[in-house]
Amino acid sequence: MAVSAIMRRIRNISRPRPADAVSGLVTALFSIPEGMAYASIGGFNPVSGLYSGMLSTLVGSMFARTALMVTTLTSAIALSSQSVLSSAGLDPHDVGNIAMLTVAVGAVMLVMGLLRVGAIMDFVSSAVMTGFTVGIAVQIVAGVLGDVTGYDPERHNTVVKFVEVLGHVPQWSGASVAVALGTVAVWGVLQFVRPVKSYATLIALVAVTAVAAVTGADTETVGDIAKVPNSLPPFTFPDLSAFPNLVLGAFAIALVGLAQAAGISAAVPNPDGSKASASGDFSAQGAANIVGGFFGSLPTGGSLSRTGVAVSAGATSRWAGVFAGAWLVVLVLIAGAAAQIIPMPVIGGLLFVIGFELIQGRWADVTLVLRTAPLSAVAMVATFLATTQIPLQYAILVGAGISLVLYCVQAARSARLLALVRDDEGWRLEEPPKTLPANGITVLYYAGVALFAEVPRISETWPAPPSAPGRFVVILNVRVLPDVPSATLQKLLRAKAEALRKSGGRLMLAGVSPAMIDAVTRAGLVRALGEENVVPASRHVFGGLDTAYADAQRWLVETDGNGPDAGTS
Repeated sequence: MAVSAIMRRIRNISRPRPADAVSGLVTALFSIPEGMAYASIGGFNPVSGLYSGMLSTLVGSMFARTALMVTTLTSAIALSSQSVLSSAGLDPHDVGNIAMLTVAVGAVMLVMGLLRVGAIMDFVSSAVMTGFTVGIAVQIVAGVLGDVTGYDPERHNTVVKFVEVLGHVPQWSGASVAVALGTVAVWGVLQFVRPVKSYATLIALVAVTAVAAVTGADTETVGDIAKVPNSLPPFTFPDLSAFPNLVLGAFAIALVGLAQAAGISAAVPNPDGSKASASGDFSAQGAANIVGGFFGSLPTGGSLSRTGVAVSAGATSRWAGVFAGAWLVVLVLIAGAAAQIIPMPVIGGLLFVIGFELIQGRWADVTLVLRTAPLSAVAMVATFLATTQIPLQYAILVGAGISLVLYCVQAARSARLLALVRDDEGWRLEEPPKTLPANGITVLYYAGVALFAEVPRISETWPAPPSAPGRFVVILNVRVLPDVPSATLQKLLRAKAEALRKSGGRLMLAGVSPAMIDAVTRAGLVRALGEENVVPASRHVFGGLDTAYADAQRWLVETDGNGPDAGTS
C-alpha cells in the first residue's frame, strides 16, 4: 500500500463516536477469554492470545476496507500456526519463532493485497470452506479434551483423541469436569436472557472462575501455565533463521485468514455504504501481522466471532476495532495478572461451546451441499477429513486444490457449442448442425471460458464437413472468450481451419478483442487462419459478427457465383 494511499485513508476516517468506544470495551473484554482460549488450543502461551488482540487489532481496524471487521487471533489460525511450527521442527513456545511466523504471514497477506489478488478467494468454494470450518470445530473440541476432563490424551490424531479419552473415564478429574460443565451450564442459561446474551461468554468466565476460587477447586489455572504481567507486550525480534522453514506454512495460514475475512466482508456491510475490497482487507491484515509480530502477537486474521460481538455491542465505524485494541492494552496494564486465576477447564468449557456453535452455524450449509451438489459434497467431506487427519496448513491447500478441480470440472461440463441463426429480428441460438451445409455460412457460438478441459466437448459437437462439394464458411463468434484462450483451444482451431480448407471451406473468428488478437498472433494462430479471417470486435455486441458475415457472403459469391442458400444458418 503506497504511503499516499495510507495518508488518504487516514484523512477519510470519520471521527470516533461514544458507541464505538463502548463497543470496543465490550469486544476487548470478550477478547480476554476467547484470545487466551484460542492460544491455549494451539499449544501456545495463553498470554499470546491477549497480545494478539492489541496492536494487530488496532492496526487492522484502522486500514481494513471492511470497516467493522475485527482482526485478531482465531481458532483456525491458532491451530494452523501450531501445526506449521511443529511440522517445521520449531519450538512453538519460542517467541522468536512465533514472531517470525507472524511477520511472514503478514508479508504474504500484504503482497497478495498489493497485487490485488483478492479474487483468489472466489476459487475456494463454499463447500470446501464448510468442510474446513467443521473440521476446525472438531479440532477445537479435541484440543481441549485434556482441560475439560483432566486426562491428557497421548494420541495426536483428532478422531483417536476422542476414543482414547472415552476409554479412560476412571482417570478423569471430577473437579475439572464439574468446572467445565458449570461453565457450559451458565453460558447456556444466559442464552435465554436476552439483555445479557451477548455477554454470556464473559459472564460465564467471571462467574465460574469466582466460584472455583472460593471453593478451592483443584484444577489447573492459567497461572500454572504462564505468568500474565501487568505490562505491555515486550518487543520481540523475529528469528530470521526460521524463515526458510516457514514460507509454505505462512502462505497456508494466510489463506486461512483471508478466507475467513472474505466471509466477514460478505456478511457485514460497511455502515456508510462504501464498497469493501478483499485486496484492501488483505493489505490491512498484512500490516496488522507485521506490526503485531514484533509485539508478541500470534498470526491474526478477520474474526467472525469478535466482529459479531463488536456489531452487536453497537459498532458504527472502524473506530470500534481501534478502541478494542486500545482498551485491551489498558485492561492488561491495570488487571492483567488477575487472569492467572482463571481455571483451564473454564477456558475448555468455553471452547466446547465455540466448537459446537461453529458446527451449528455451518449445519445448514452441510445439509444443503449433501442434498443438492454431489461433487461439492465429495469436496466438503474430503476437506473435512483432511482437516482432521493431516496438518492444517496442508489441509487448506488440499481444499484449495479440490476447489480448483471442481471449477475445472464444472467449467468443462458447462462448455457448449451453439449455432447462431440470423433472421429478421437479429440472431437467435440453436443447436449446431451435425453437418455443415455446402455453399452456406454457419455461425457457431462458443459458450465457455476457453479452459483446456472444455476442448474435448467442443470438438465432439463440431459439425462435420459438407457431404456435397462446394464452398462454405464457418464463423466462430469469440466475443465472450477471455483475452488469452488456452493453448489446447488454439491448437483445435488450427486443426479445424486446416480441415475446412482442405474441404473447400473457410474458418473465421469474429468479435476478437485487441488483447486476444495480440495473444493469438504471438502464438501463430493468425498466420494459420489468415489475417482476413480474424475480425476484430466492435462496440456493437454483434458488430464483428455482422462484418464477418458480410465478408463471408462476398467470398462465396466471388469464388463460386452463388450466395448462401436460403435455409443456411
